[in-house]
Amino acid sequence: MRISLLTIFPDFFGPALDEGMIRLAREKGRLEIAVVQLRDFTDDSHRSTDDYPFGGGVGMIMKVEPIDRALQSLAVGEKGARPAGTRVVLFSPQGRPFTQARALEYATLEHLVLVNGRYKGVDERVSERLVDEELSLGDFVLSGGEPAALCVVDAVARLLPDVVGSFDSVEGDSFHSGLLDSAYYTRPAGYRGWPVPEVLLSGHHAQIAKTRREESLRRTLERRPDLLETAELSPEDLRFLKRWGWKGR
Repeated sequence: MRISLLTIFPDFFGPALDEGMIRLAREKGRLEIAVVQLRDFTDDSHRSTDDYPFGGGVGMIMKVEPIDRALQSLAVGEKGARPAGTRVVLFSPQGRPFTQARALEYATLEHLVLVNGRYKGVDERVSERLVDEELSLGDFVLSGGEPAALCVVDAVARLLPDVVGSFDSVEGDSFHSGLLDSAYYTRPAGYRGWPVPEVLLSGHHAQIAKTRREESLRRTLERRPDLLETAELSPEDLRFLKRWGWKGR
């Protein structure tokens, strides 16, 4: 898989791309990352990537030309005319929220292009003509798309084949199954009078699995009940949630 990062701050990414799951994915040949400097696609002496907004207003707007030229250099074409398996994404507070389901979707692509905006915003023609979708990490504003891009790269990298040692670990993550994950403990079994639940020390694997499933359901109900509306729930799950006062379905 290839991920291309379009940015005016390429040095932002350097150390982060050489750590953790991103490093492993690159070393194993599962992920190729290109950091593309948008200023290389300008045509003025100041290498300008922004300008004042038409109609006035506070703040600067990122220009369409450098982004268009950078995308052309990657041979990804305009929206609706690019190679299969390619997607171009612009980070924006107005975009769809990034979720685990979207990370799984991106992990199946051959080429993911992440356009990192800055300043007040990006010329609307980028959204209209050049990108497939806008993406947001949440209801807050960053100074640019670069921190969000790192989150997306990390989330996607760990889903690629052979990157995480055991994919069972990935499948148990929060949101992967549509629910929050259960609690986990490790040695020592007792610390400062804070014990580990006895069932986890019992060696009874079926009971441990049941306990963890119930813990996952309870946590989701308490912390993110909205997830339960779309999660795959068994009749036993539904009975458990009803006992805890859930009114859904």
